[in-house]
Amino acid sequence: MVQALKKQDGLTWEEDRVVYIEERTYVPNNKKIREEILKENHNLVDVEYPGQQRMFDLIKRNYLWPELNKDVKKYV
Repeated sequence: MVQALKKQDGLTWEEDRVVYIEERTYVPNNKKIREEILKENHNLVDVEYPGQQRMFDLIKRNYLWPELNKDVKKYV
């Protein structure tokens, strides 16, 4: 993460202590935050319970963290 911020390529930046990578929010290694994001994207009102791939696609639109795919698989 630090290396990506040092590149200053315009794709990664920090604002108000939040890191953005390619316009997605980087989620730190915080189990509660990650579980809340997983829960919100699994229990959508307008979508029947999404499968693993659909849920992964929904989350990766806005968020990013290492092993996101693994966490989605485990949650589903």
